[in-house]
Amino acid sequence: MLKPLVNLFISNGITYPVINEILKEIFVDVAETEFILKGKQQTDSRINFLTGIHRKDVKRLRNQTANDTQSTETSSLGALLISRWLGDPIFSDGHGGPLALPRLIKQGGEVSFENLVISVNKDIRSRAILDEWLYMNIVYLDENNNICLNQNAFIPEQGFEEKAWFFSANLHDHIAAATHNLKSNRPPLLERAVYYDQLSTESVKELAELSEKIGMETLIKVNSHALKLQNKDKLSKTAIHRMRLGLYFYDTANKQNKDQ
Repeated sequence: MLKPLVNLFISNGITYPVINEILKEIFVDVAETEFILKGKQQTDSRINFLTGIHRKDVKRLRNQTANDTQSTETSSLGALLISRWLGDPIFSDGHGGPLALPRLIKQGGEVSFENLVISVNKDIRSRAILDEWLYMNIVYLDENNNICLNQNAFIPEQGFEEKAWFFSANLHDHIAAATHNLKSNRPPLLERAVYYDQLSTESVKELAELSEKIGMETLIKVNSHALKLQNKDKLSKTAIHRMRLGLYFYDTANKQNKDQ
């Protein structure tokens, strides 16, 4: 489970001592916030017992966490904009296809890129987002100078920070769903996969193309329905939940065959 992460760490110059310190912080945070005994105050001694981390480090990390500025978890602005572009009837064709948008409200009215940005965030200029997205190949300009969304824009071709944001959010929720099920919590969460081996290169390519086609259709359909429900629910007192539906495809040659 950890080998791909260690590969990523080493590839980006992140060494074991750095990860070790981060793990200490996470162990202390999870023990302190998620393993509370009812009616009992969490103590350094109990966190030491739960985690095996020295009490001196526990005390230091708890004080450090208490002094840190806490920020509310927010979705990436880019992800919100793309979701609305694909799911809102104003900006899509009703089948999950994004419309080509004029740049400004004075050109296209509510069906414009400027209005799309304003509908999600009024504090940032649409021009700034457009320049960044053109650079990252998330959008392109057609012959009429309208802004078009690349269909594969869920993962930008450039921009490591945005890729890393999606990576961490998606991987966190996938592991969280699997952990929920391993702990036999009820109700169980959707966490399924299809697995086959002894496949040729051509067959894997065919399956990858089929998975991408069907998978994108599913994501676009769920995105559109989720946006409708969010608009209906957002003023409700019970609107405290978040969800994520993920999709991935991975293939590799059998290591034994590679070594032959």
